[in-house]
Amino acid sequence: MNQIPQWLADATRKRTFQFLETLSIGTAGGLLFLVAHLPGGLISGAMLAVAVAAVLGRPMAVPTHLTQAVLVMLGISLGSLMSRQLLQHIGAYPLTIGFLALATFCTTIGSGFYLQHIHGWDRTSAFLAASPGALSQIALLAVERGADMAAIAVVQTLRVIILTAALPLILVATGLTSASAPALPTTVASPLGLIALVGASVAVSLLLRIAKFPASWLFGAMVGSAVLYGAGLVDGSVPPLVRAISLIGIGTLIGSRFSRMKPGTFLHHLTAGLGSFAIAIAISAVFVTIIATTTHVRFADVLVAYAPGAMDAMLALALTLHIDPIFVGAHHLSRFIFVTIATPGIVHLFGRPQEDVDD
Repeated sequence: MNQIPQWLADATRKRTFQFLETLSIGTAGGLLFLVAHLPGGLISGAMLAVAVAAVLGRPMAVPTHLTQAVLVMLGISLGSLMSRQLLQHIGAYPLTIGFLALATFCTTIGSGFYLQHIHGWDRTSAFLAASPGALSQIALLAVERGADMAAIAVVQTLRVIILTAALPLILVATGLTSASAPALPTTVASPLGLIALVGASVAVSLLLRIAKFPASWLFGAMVGSAVLYGAGLVDGSVPPLVRAISLIGIGTLIGSRFSRMKPGTFLHHLTAGLGSFAIAIAISAVFVTIIATTTHVRFADVLVAYAPGAMDAMLALALTLHIDPIFVGAHHLSRFIFVTIATPGIVHLFGRPQEDVDD
């Protein structure tokens, strides 16, 4: 019988301990925030605990298959919230999505110019760092254009961390939403129902993945489960413990993004990240105010939908707070598509010429 090479066994053991340490820290942080009754505690606590550990030098990481499972469970939970009440603002979507595209363009330009003129960044790196969302596409453009990927990662990740941690506190403190959890299905689906939910969710997710649809695992599970709920084929949802694990998993995944950053790199670009974030929020606030005062959409829904944070994190917050997940999901998906299409054009028009990279 062939034995596993020692180097492979050691590497596997190292990765296993790394994953267990990451999940343990994320779970501890999430439970601590939950016990403290902080809004969005499971997500925010797990995220901040893992982020701090990563910045302090611990190798935080989440396995790919576990990430996919977490996104599917989160999508199933979101699908269970779909109802006609959540679709009551569907008529406002074209208007609000149009304003979102304009807001995204303005925040990218505003934050980009700030990074250039205040912190002396080159134009390409500045606009890529200022672009809200679609980090994988941003990373590819950064490599192609010879941009400062480390600086971009700090600004992008810091923005997501701040929004995910601060939004729940702001929404509850200002009375825009309740700290109590929204009315989720209290009954657990039957074993056959759970199999149907997981099967439909994975099937739709795989189809979307083949079609290269963004956030395919999350949206696929959301759509697949929503179809079963809408047709009345399934009653109940995933067990509350599974839902809680998925929320901790999302927070852990976001926090682990700091794992590739050296503390010195993070501190060096911290001021740039905070300043860029402030500019983006100030510009977004103008558009949020316009939408909130000219339409019947709830202010809290607009605030989360326009927040330049990660799509999975914002949808997870919608699950833990009284936020319309369909409205939020439609807008974050639209921004992802807009950023993917528009960012290369913005970089081409406003970034440094390609020949500067080639020289």
